[in-house]
Amino acid sequence: MDRRQFCRSAVAAGVAAAFLPGCGKETPVATQADMGITAISLDGAEIELTKAAIRELGDASSGPVMLSGHPQYDSARMIWNGMHDKRPALIARCMNAEDVGNAVSFASDNNLLVAVRGGGHSWPGKSVCDGGLMIDLSQMNTVTADADTRRARAQGGALLNGLDSAALEKGMVTTAGVVSHTGCGGYTLGGGFGRLNRKYGLTIDNVTGARIVTADGQARWISADEEPDLFWAIRGGGGNFGVVTEFEYQLHPFDRNVLSGNIVWPLEQARDVLEFYAEWSAGLSDELYVGPSLARLPEVGDSVIMEIVYNGDPAAGEKELAPLRAIGKPVADGVAMQDYMIMQTSADAMMAHGVRSYAKNGMVREWSQGLVDALIDAYDPRMFLTNHVAGGAVKRVGETDTAFPHRNAELMLVFVTGWGDPAMDQEMIQATKAQYAALKPYMGGYYDNIEFDGGAAAGNYGPAYSRLAKIKAQHDPGNLFRLNSNIEPAA
Repeated sequence: MDRRQFCRSAVAAGVAAAFLPGCGKETPVATQADMGITAISLDGAEIELTKAAIRELGDASSGPVMLSGHPQYDSARMIWNGMHDKRPALIARCMNAEDVGNAVSFASDNNLLVAVRGGGHSWPGKSVCDGGLMIDLSQMNTVTADADTRRARAQGGALLNGLDSAALEKGMVTTAGVVSHTGCGGYTLGGGFGRLNRKYGLTIDNVTGARIVTADGQARWISADEEPDLFWAIRGGGGNFGVVTEFEYQLHPFDRNVLSGNIVWPLEQARDVLEFYAEWSAGLSDELYVGPSLARLPEVGDSVIMEIVYNGDPAAGEKELAPLRAIGKPVADGVAMQDYMIMQTSADAMMAHGVRSYAKNGMVREWSQGLVDALIDAYDPRMFLTNHVAGGAVKRVGETDTAFPHRNAELMLVFVTGWGDPAMDQEMIQATKAQYAALKPYMGGYYDNIEFDGGAAAGNYGPAYSRLAKIKAQHDPGNLFRLNSNIEPAA
Protein backbone atom coordinates (compact mmCIF):
# COMPACT_ATOMS: atom_id res chain seq x y z
CA MET A 1 0.00 0.00 0.00
CA ASP A 2 1.46 3.38 -0.94
CA ARG A 3 1.75 6.22 1.57
CA ARG A 4 -1.14 8.22 0.13
CA GLN A 5 -3.51 5.25 0.16
CA PHE A 6 -2.34 4.43 3.68
CA CYS A 7 -3.40 7.87 4.87
CA ARG A 8 -6.86 7.43 3.44
CA SER A 9 -7.36 4.00 4.96
CA ALA A 10 -5.36 4.11 8.19
CA VAL A 11 -6.41 7.56 9.31
CA ALA A 12 -10.06 7.29 8.28
CA ALA A 13 -10.86 3.61 8.74
CA GLY A 14 -7.90 2.84 10.99
CA VAL A 15 -8.84 5.30 13.69
CA ALA A 16 -12.32 3.86 13.45
CA ALA A 17 -11.06 0.35 14.10
CA ALA A 18 -9.23 1.50 17.21
CA PHE A 19 -12.06 3.75 18.33
CA LEU A 20 -15.01 1.39 17.82
CA PRO A 21 -14.35 -1.94 19.52
CA GLY A 22 -17.09 -4.41 18.57
CA CYS A 23 -18.49 -2.20 17.14
CA GLY A 24 -45.50 8.84 4.70
CA LYS A 25 -48.21 8.07 7.28
CA GLU A 26 -48.17 4.62 8.63
CA THR A 27 -50.75 2.35 10.20
CA PRO A 28 -53.32 4.34 12.22
CA VAL A 29 -53.08 1.80 15.05
CA ALA A 30 -49.89 3.66 16.01
CA THR A 31 -51.98 6.32 17.71
CA GLN A 32 -54.57 4.16 19.41
CA ALA A 33 -53.79 3.75 23.10
CA ASP A 34 -56.18 1.38 24.87
CA MET A 35 -56.03 3.64 27.89
CA GLY A 36 -54.29 6.76 29.09
CA ILE A 37 -50.51 6.54 29.47
CA THR A 38 -48.17 7.85 32.13
CA ALA A 39 -45.74 10.55 31.04
CA ILE A 40 -43.32 13.08 32.54
CA SER A 41 -44.10 16.76 32.85
CA LEU A 42 -41.71 19.67 32.37
CA ASP A 43 -41.03 19.76 36.11
CA GLY A 44 -40.40 16.01 36.31
CA ALA A 45 -43.73 14.97 37.81
CA GLU A 46 -45.76 12.02 36.54
CA ILE A 47 -48.84 13.00 34.56
CA GLU A 48 -51.55 11.12 32.70
CA LEU A 49 -52.09 11.56 28.96
CA THR A 50 -55.61 10.55 28.04
CA LYS A 51 -56.49 8.21 25.23
CA ALA A 52 -58.62 10.93 23.65
CA ALA A 53 -55.79 13.48 23.64
CA ILE A 54 -53.33 11.03 22.09
CA ARG A 55 -55.86 10.02 19.45
CA GLU A 56 -56.55 13.66 18.66
CA LEU A 57 -52.85 14.28 18.07
CA GLY A 58 -52.63 11.20 15.88
CA ASP A 59 -55.67 12.17 13.82
CA ALA A 60 -54.20 15.64 13.20
CA SER A 61 -50.79 14.32 12.14
CA SER A 62 -49.63 13.27 8.68
CA GLY A 63 -47.15 10.84 10.21
CA PRO A 64 -47.65 8.27 12.97
CA VAL A 65 -47.70 8.96 16.68
CA MET A 66 -45.92 5.94 18.11
CA LEU A 67 -46.31 4.46 21.56
CA SER A 68 -44.31 1.67 23.15
CA GLY A 69 -45.28 -1.54 21.38
CA HIS A 70 -45.55 0.01 17.93
CA PRO A 71 -43.31 -1.96 15.51
CA GLN A 72 -41.19 1.12 14.76
CA TYR A 73 -41.06 2.58 18.26
CA ASP A 74 -37.71 1.05 19.25
CA SER A 75 -35.93 2.03 16.05
CA ALA A 76 -37.43 5.54 16.19
CA ARG A 77 -36.27 6.23 19.73
CA MET A 78 -32.65 5.21 19.10
CA ILE A 79 -30.21 8.00 18.36
CA TRP A 80 -26.62 8.01 17.13
CA ASN A 81 -24.81 7.67 20.48
CA GLY A 82 -25.33 4.18 21.89
CA MET A 83 -24.85 5.56 25.42
CA HIS A 84 -28.47 6.73 25.38
CA ASP A 85 -31.28 4.20 25.69
CA LYS A 86 -34.32 6.31 26.61
CA ARG A 87 -38.01 5.58 26.22
CA PRO A 88 -40.31 8.49 25.34
CA ALA A 89 -43.97 8.15 26.28
CA LEU A 90 -44.77 8.83 22.63
CA ILE A 91 -42.96 9.74 19.41
CA ALA A 92 -44.52 12.09 16.86
CA ARG A 93 -42.96 11.37 13.47
CA CYS A 94 -43.54 14.64 11.65
CA MET A 95 -43.82 15.03 7.89
CA ASN A 96 -44.20 18.81 7.64
CA ALA A 97 -44.23 22.03 9.66
CA GLU A 98 -47.93 21.61 10.45
CA ASP A 99 -47.22 18.25 12.10
CA VAL A 100 -44.48 19.90 14.14
CA GLY A 101 -46.87 22.66 15.20
CA ASN A 102 -49.45 20.09 16.33
CA ALA A 103 -46.83 18.18 18.33
CA VAL A 104 -45.48 21.36 19.97
CA SER A 105 -49.00 22.48 20.89
CA PHE A 106 -49.75 19.04 22.34
CA ALA A 107 -46.63 19.21 24.51
CA SER A 108 -47.42 22.75 25.62
CA ASP A 109 -51.10 22.02 26.38
CA ASN A 110 -50.13 18.99 28.46
CA ASN A 111 -47.06 20.54 30.15
CA LEU A 112 -45.14 17.61 28.68
CA LEU A 113 -41.37 17.16 28.55
CA VAL A 114 -40.30 17.44 24.92
CA ALA A 115 -37.19 16.41 22.97
CA VAL A 116 -36.53 17.27 19.33
CA ARG A 117 -34.78 14.79 17.06
CA GLY A 118 -33.28 16.12 13.83
CA GLY A 119 -30.43 13.89 12.70
CA GLY A 120 -30.30 12.25 16.13
CA HIS A 121 -26.63 13.21 16.58
CA SER A 122 -26.90 14.97 19.94
CA TRP A 123 -23.78 13.71 21.69
CA PRO A 124 -25.22 14.25 25.19
CA GLY A 125 -28.48 12.57 24.12
CA LYS A 126 -30.77 15.59 24.32
CA SER A 127 -32.73 14.59 21.21
CA VAL A 128 -34.53 11.83 23.16
CA CYS A 129 -36.06 11.70 26.63
CA ASP A 130 -37.61 9.30 29.11
CA GLY A 131 -41.35 9.68 29.52
CA GLY A 132 -41.83 12.72 27.35
CA LEU A 133 -42.64 13.48 23.72
CA MET A 134 -40.01 13.02 21.05
CA ILE A 135 -40.67 15.24 18.04
CA ASP A 136 -39.04 13.26 15.24
CA LEU A 137 -38.00 15.19 12.11
CA SER A 138 -36.11 12.31 10.49
CA GLN A 139 -38.53 12.05 7.56
CA MET A 140 -38.25 15.78 6.84
CA ASN A 141 -34.89 15.44 5.12
CA THR A 142 -35.15 17.09 1.70
CA VAL A 143 -32.32 19.39 0.52
CA THR A 144 -32.39 21.54 -2.61
CA ALA A 145 -29.77 23.89 -4.06
CA ASP A 146 -30.00 26.67 -6.63
CA ALA A 147 -26.84 27.93 -8.35
CA ASP A 148 -28.58 31.06 -9.67
CA THR A 149 -29.63 32.36 -6.26
CA ARG A 150 -26.67 30.70 -4.52
CA ARG A 151 -28.98 29.32 -1.88
CA ALA A 152 -29.73 25.88 -0.46
CA ARG A 153 -32.83 24.82 1.49
CA ALA A 154 -32.58 21.96 3.99
CA GLN A 155 -35.42 20.55 6.08
CA GLY A 156 -34.90 20.14 9.80
CA GLY A 157 -34.23 16.40 9.62
CA ALA A 158 -31.74 16.59 6.73
CA LEU A 159 -28.18 15.35 7.14
CA LEU A 160 -25.00 17.21 6.28
CA ASN A 161 -24.23 14.68 3.55
CA GLY A 162 -27.43 15.79 1.84
CA LEU A 163 -26.48 19.46 2.16
CA ASP A 164 -22.98 18.90 0.81
CA SER A 165 -24.18 16.67 -2.02
CA ALA A 166 -26.97 18.97 -3.21
CA ALA A 167 -24.67 22.00 -3.20
CA LEU A 168 -21.74 20.25 -4.87
CA GLU A 169 -23.98 19.04 -7.69
CA LYS A 170 -24.48 22.74 -8.52
CA GLY A 171 -20.77 23.56 -8.23
CA MET A 172 -21.36 25.26 -4.89
CA VAL A 173 -20.69 24.65 -1.20
CA THR A 174 -21.28 26.06 2.26
CA THR A 175 -19.62 25.34 5.59
CA ALA A 176 -20.75 21.93 6.83
CA GLY A 177 -19.43 19.70 9.60
CA VAL A 178 -16.87 16.91 9.73
CA VAL A 179 -19.17 13.86 10.04
CA SER A 180 -21.55 13.57 7.13
CA HIS A 181 -24.36 11.72 8.95
CA THR A 182 -24.74 14.57 11.45
CA GLY A 183 -28.09 16.37 11.25
CA CYS A 184 -28.21 19.89 9.83
CA GLY A 185 -30.55 21.09 12.60
CA GLY A 186 -28.70 20.79 15.90
CA TYR A 187 -25.36 21.28 14.16
CA THR A 188 -26.42 24.58 12.61
CA LEU A 189 -28.21 25.95 15.68
CA GLY A 190 -25.09 25.43 17.79
CA GLY A 191 -22.80 27.37 15.46
CA GLY A 192 -21.42 24.91 12.93
CA PHE A 193 -17.68 24.29 12.67
CA GLY A 194 -16.42 22.78 9.41
CA ARG A 195 -13.41 22.34 7.17
CA LEU A 196 -14.22 25.50 5.20
CA ASN A 197 -15.05 27.83 8.09
CA ARG A 198 -11.80 29.79 7.89
CA LYS A 199 -12.84 30.88 4.38
CA TYR A 200 -16.65 31.11 4.66
CA GLY A 201 -17.28 31.45 8.40
CA LEU A 202 -19.30 29.19 10.65
CA THR A 203 -22.43 27.59 9.29
CA ILE A 204 -24.55 30.16 11.14
CA ASP A 205 -22.71 32.88 9.24
CA ASN A 206 -24.15 31.34 6.08
CA VAL A 207 -27.75 30.98 7.29
CA THR A 208 -29.92 33.51 5.45
CA GLY A 209 -33.31 32.43 6.79
CA ALA A 210 -35.19 29.70 8.63
CA ARG A 211 -38.70 28.41 9.25
CA ILE A 212 -39.26 27.83 12.96
CA VAL A 213 -42.16 26.51 15.02
CA THR A 214 -42.16 28.35 18.33
CA ALA A 215 -43.66 27.24 21.64
CA ASP A 216 -47.10 28.58 20.67
CA GLY A 217 -47.21 26.02 17.83
CA GLN A 218 -46.97 28.70 15.14
CA ALA A 219 -44.62 28.42 12.17
CA ARG A 220 -42.89 31.58 11.02
CA TRP A 221 -40.16 32.49 8.55
CA ILE A 222 -37.34 34.47 10.13
CA SER A 223 -34.40 36.31 8.60
CA ALA A 224 -32.38 39.49 9.02
CA ASP A 225 -35.49 41.40 7.86
CA GLU A 226 -38.25 39.30 9.43
CA GLU A 227 -38.16 38.91 13.21
CA PRO A 228 -34.43 39.74 13.35
CA ASP A 229 -34.12 39.18 17.11
CA LEU A 230 -35.28 35.59 16.82
CA PHE A 231 -33.10 35.10 13.75
CA TRP A 232 -30.12 36.40 15.75
CA ALA A 233 -30.90 34.03 18.62
CA ILE A 234 -31.06 30.80 16.61
CA ARG A 235 -27.62 31.45 15.18
CA GLY A 236 -25.70 29.99 18.08
CA GLY A 237 -28.44 29.83 20.71
CA GLY A 238 -29.20 26.17 20.07
CA GLY A 239 -32.67 24.65 20.23
CA ASN A 240 -33.90 27.03 22.93
CA PHE A 241 -36.33 28.97 20.76
CA GLY A 242 -38.33 26.41 18.81
CA VAL A 243 -38.15 23.65 16.23
CA VAL A 244 -36.51 24.72 12.96
CA THR A 245 -38.21 22.85 10.13
CA GLU A 246 -36.21 24.45 7.31
CA PHE A 247 -32.92 26.32 6.91
CA GLU A 248 -31.79 28.50 4.03
CA TYR A 249 -28.02 28.68 3.47
CA GLN A 250 -25.79 30.91 1.38
CA LEU A 251 -23.70 28.95 -1.14
CA HIS A 252 -20.29 29.72 -2.59
CA PRO A 253 -18.79 28.67 -5.94
CA PHE A 254 -16.47 25.71 -5.31
CA ASP A 255 -14.29 23.22 -7.19
CA ARG A 256 -14.92 19.95 -5.40
CA ASN A 257 -11.48 18.63 -6.39
CA VAL A 258 -9.35 20.13 -3.60
CA LEU A 259 -5.89 19.70 -2.11
CA SER A 260 -6.64 17.73 1.04
CA GLY A 261 -5.70 14.74 3.18
CA ASN A 262 -3.69 13.81 6.26
CA ILE A 263 -0.06 13.90 7.30
CA VAL A 264 0.98 11.48 10.08
CA TRP A 265 4.00 11.52 12.41
CA PRO A 266 4.80 9.05 15.22
CA LEU A 267 3.99 10.43 18.67
CA GLU A 268 7.65 10.72 19.64
CA GLN A 269 7.83 13.62 17.17
CA ALA A 270 4.79 15.34 18.73
CA ARG A 271 6.77 18.08 20.47
CA ASP A 272 8.53 19.19 17.30
CA VAL A 273 5.30 19.06 15.27
CA LEU A 274 3.08 20.82 17.80
CA GLU A 275 5.60 23.52 18.72
CA PHE A 276 6.02 24.32 15.05
CA TYR A 277 2.25 24.27 14.44
CA ALA A 278 1.59 26.58 17.41
CA GLU A 279 3.69 29.32 15.83
CA TRP A 280 3.11 28.61 12.12
CA SER A 281 -0.70 28.34 12.31
CA ALA A 282 -1.08 31.95 13.47
CA GLY A 283 -0.11 33.22 10.01
CA LEU A 284 -2.07 30.85 7.79
CA SER A 285 -4.29 32.04 4.97
CA ASP A 286 -8.06 31.72 5.15
CA GLU A 287 -7.84 29.08 2.44
CA LEU A 288 -5.87 26.65 4.61
CA TYR A 289 -7.60 24.53 7.24
CA VAL A 290 -5.11 22.42 9.19
CA GLY A 291 -5.46 21.00 12.68
CA PRO A 292 -3.78 18.36 14.84
CA SER A 293 -5.17 15.20 16.42
CA LEU A 294 -3.52 12.68 18.72
CA ALA A 295 -4.60 9.05 18.44
CA ARG A 296 -3.38 5.45 18.29
CA LEU A 297 -3.50 4.12 14.73
CA PRO A 298 -3.17 0.51 13.58
CA GLU A 299 0.14 -0.12 11.75
CA VAL A 300 1.61 3.11 13.13
CA GLY A 301 0.74 3.23 16.81
CA ASP A 302 0.51 6.47 18.76
CA SER A 303 0.49 9.32 16.27
CA VAL A 304 0.13 13.02 15.55
CA ILE A 305 -2.25 13.55 12.62
CA MET A 306 -2.67 16.81 10.73
CA GLU A 307 -5.93 17.06 8.79
CA ILE A 308 -5.65 19.44 5.86
CA VAL A 309 -8.02 21.07 3.36
CA TYR A 310 -6.79 23.86 1.10
CA ASN A 311 -9.66 25.80 -0.49
CA GLY A 312 -7.83 27.59 -3.28
CA ASP A 313 -5.18 27.31 -5.97
CA PRO A 314 -3.37 23.97 -5.41
CA ALA A 315 0.04 25.43 -6.27
CA ALA A 316 -0.38 28.10 -3.60
CA GLY A 317 -1.55 25.42 -1.19
CA GLU A 318 1.50 23.24 -1.81
CA LYS A 319 3.73 26.25 -1.16
CA GLU A 320 1.96 27.16 2.08
CA LEU A 321 2.11 23.54 3.30
CA ALA A 322 5.81 23.06 2.53
CA PRO A 323 7.10 24.23 5.94
CA LEU A 324 4.82 21.77 7.75
CA ARG A 325 5.93 18.90 5.55
CA ALA A 326 9.55 19.70 6.39
CA ILE A 327 9.05 19.11 10.12
CA GLY A 328 10.34 15.79 11.43
CA LYS A 329 9.87 12.60 9.46
CA PRO A 330 6.22 11.87 8.61
CA VAL A 331 5.34 8.20 8.27
CA ALA A 332 2.59 9.03 5.79
CA ASP A 333 1.55 11.98 3.66
CA GLY A 334 -1.82 11.61 1.96
CA VAL A 335 -2.33 15.24 0.95
CA ALA A 336 -3.30 15.28 -2.72
CA MET A 337 -5.92 16.59 -5.12
CA GLN A 338 -9.08 14.64 -4.36
CA ASP A 339 -12.84 14.99 -4.14
CA TYR A 340 -13.92 17.11 -1.18
CA MET A 341 -16.36 14.42 -0.05
CA ILE A 342 -13.46 12.05 0.69
CA MET A 343 -12.55 14.29 3.60
CA GLN A 344 -16.17 15.05 4.45
CA THR A 345 -16.91 11.35 4.95
CA SER A 346 -13.53 10.31 6.38
CA ALA A 347 -14.73 10.30 10.00
CA ASP A 348 -18.09 8.61 9.32
CA ALA A 349 -16.91 5.11 10.24
CA MET A 350 -15.22 6.26 13.43
CA MET A 351 -18.45 8.00 14.45
CA ALA A 352 -20.71 5.14 13.42
CA HIS A 353 -24.24 4.81 14.78
CA GLY A 354 -24.61 2.73 17.90
CA VAL A 355 -21.15 3.20 19.37
CA ARG A 356 -21.09 4.20 23.03
CA SER A 357 -19.32 7.53 23.15
CA TYR A 358 -18.53 10.29 25.60
CA ALA A 359 -16.95 13.65 24.83
CA LYS A 360 -15.86 16.89 26.40
CA ASN A 361 -14.52 20.02 24.76
CA GLY A 362 -13.10 23.44 25.43
CA MET A 363 -12.18 26.59 23.51
CA VAL A 364 -8.54 27.64 23.11
CA ARG A 365 -7.83 31.32 22.46
CA GLU A 366 -4.09 31.01 21.93
CA TRP A 367 -1.31 28.46 21.72
CA SER A 368 1.31 28.40 24.44
CA GLN A 369 4.23 26.20 25.44
CA GLY A 370 2.20 25.07 28.42
CA LEU A 371 -0.61 23.91 26.15
CA VAL A 372 1.80 21.94 23.96
CA ASP A 373 3.36 20.31 27.02
CA ALA A 374 -0.05 19.44 28.48
CA LEU A 375 -1.27 17.90 25.21
CA ILE A 376 1.72 15.57 25.17
CA ASP A 377 1.73 14.80 28.89
CA ALA A 378 -2.02 14.06 28.99
CA TYR A 379 -2.01 11.73 25.97
CA ASP A 380 -4.04 8.57 26.56
CA PRO A 381 -4.15 5.88 23.85
CA ARG A 382 -7.77 5.11 24.73
CA MET A 383 -8.71 8.62 23.61
CA PHE A 384 -9.05 10.44 20.32
CA LEU A 385 -7.99 14.01 21.02
CA THR A 386 -9.04 16.14 18.08
CA ASN A 387 -10.10 19.68 17.32
CA HIS A 388 -12.13 22.10 15.24
CA VAL A 389 -9.99 24.90 13.83
CA ALA A 390 -11.37 28.44 13.82
CA GLY A 391 -9.75 31.80 13.09
CA GLY A 392 -9.93 33.44 9.68
CA ALA A 393 -13.48 34.42 8.73
CA VAL A 394 -14.85 32.97 11.98
CA LYS A 395 -12.89 35.50 14.00
CA ARG A 396 -13.84 38.50 11.87
CA VAL A 397 -17.53 38.33 12.86
CA GLY A 398 -18.32 40.53 15.85
CA GLU A 399 -18.60 38.85 19.24
CA THR A 400 -22.32 39.67 19.54
CA ASP A 401 -23.25 39.83 15.84
CA THR A 402 -24.67 36.33 16.32
CA ALA A 403 -25.48 34.42 19.49
CA PHE A 404 -22.38 32.21 19.12
CA PRO A 405 -20.12 33.25 22.01
CA HIS A 406 -16.60 32.09 21.06
CA ARG A 407 -15.48 34.14 18.06
CA ASN A 408 -12.03 34.73 19.51
CA ALA A 409 -11.10 31.06 19.89
CA GLU A 410 -8.32 29.75 17.66
CA LEU A 411 -9.61 26.22 17.94
CA MET A 412 -11.78 23.89 19.98
CA LEU A 413 -10.20 20.83 21.58
CA VAL A 414 -12.44 17.75 21.61
CA PHE A 415 -11.78 14.79 23.91
CA VAL A 416 -13.51 11.68 22.59
CA THR A 417 -13.80 8.06 23.65
CA GLY A 418 -15.75 5.27 22.00
CA TRP A 419 -16.38 1.70 23.08
CA GLY A 420 -18.85 -1.16 22.72
CA ASP A 421 -19.18 -2.82 26.14
CA PRO A 422 -21.52 -1.10 28.63
CA ALA A 423 -19.30 -2.42 31.42
CA MET A 424 -16.62 0.02 30.22
CA ASP A 425 -18.82 3.10 30.62
CA GLN A 426 -17.38 4.47 33.85
CA GLU A 427 -13.78 3.69 32.92
CA MET A 428 -14.02 5.52 29.61
CA ILE A 429 -15.99 8.47 30.96
CA GLN A 430 -13.47 8.97 33.74
CA ALA A 431 -10.57 8.73 31.26
CA THR A 432 -12.17 11.46 29.17
CA LYS A 433 -12.72 13.69 32.18
CA ALA A 434 -9.15 13.17 33.34
CA GLN A 435 -7.66 14.23 30.01
CA TYR A 436 -10.00 17.21 29.85
CA ALA A 437 -9.01 18.25 33.39
CA ALA A 438 -5.33 18.22 32.44
CA LEU A 439 -6.01 20.67 29.58
CA LYS A 440 -8.67 22.76 31.31
CA PRO A 441 -6.28 25.54 32.43
CA TYR A 442 -5.68 26.35 28.75
CA MET A 443 -9.34 26.47 27.71
CA GLY A 444 -12.31 28.73 28.34
CA GLY A 445 -15.94 28.06 27.43
CA TYR A 446 -17.37 25.12 25.53
CA TYR A 447 -19.32 24.17 22.43
CA ASP A 448 -22.73 23.07 23.67
CA ASN A 449 -23.46 20.64 20.81
CA ILE A 450 -20.77 18.32 22.19
CA GLU A 451 -20.58 18.95 25.91
CA PHE A 452 -22.23 16.42 28.25
CA ASP A 453 -21.90 18.42 31.44
CA GLY A 454 -20.85 21.96 30.61
CA GLY A 455 -21.18 24.79 33.07
CA ALA A 456 -24.09 27.21 33.30
CA ALA A 457 -25.21 28.54 29.94
CA ALA A 458 -25.06 32.11 31.28
CA GLY A 459 -21.31 31.88 31.76
CA ASN A 460 -20.74 30.22 28.42
CA TYR A 461 -22.76 32.76 26.40
CA GLY A 462 -21.14 35.74 28.10
CA PRO A 463 -22.35 39.12 26.82
CA ALA A 464 -24.96 37.49 24.56
CA TYR A 465 -26.84 35.84 27.42
CA SER A 466 -29.04 38.70 28.61
CA ARG A 467 -30.37 39.30 25.10
CA LEU A 468 -30.92 35.56 24.63
CA ALA A 469 -32.86 35.35 27.89
CA LYS A 470 -35.16 38.20 26.82
CA ILE A 471 -35.86 36.56 23.46
CA LYS A 472 -36.45 33.25 25.24
CA ALA A 473 -39.00 34.93 27.50
CA GLN A 474 -40.78 36.36 24.47
CA HIS A 475 -41.00 33.13 22.47
CA ASP A 476 -40.80 30.36 25.09
CA PRO A 477 -41.79 31.84 28.48
CA GLY A 478 -42.60 28.42 29.90
CA ASN A 479 -39.22 26.99 28.85
CA LEU A 480 -40.82 24.19 26.84
CA PHE A 481 -37.59 23.75 24.88
CA ARG A 482 -35.28 22.95 27.76
CA LEU A 483 -33.39 19.84 26.65
CA ASN A 484 -30.40 21.82 25.45
CA SER A 485 -27.74 24.11 26.87
CA ASN A 486 -30.66 25.83 28.48
CA ILE A 487 -31.30 29.55 28.48
CA GLU A 488 -33.73 30.48 31.24
CA PRO A 489 -36.44 32.95 30.21
CA ALA A 490 -35.78 36.41 31.61
CA ALA A 491 -38.04 37.35 34.48
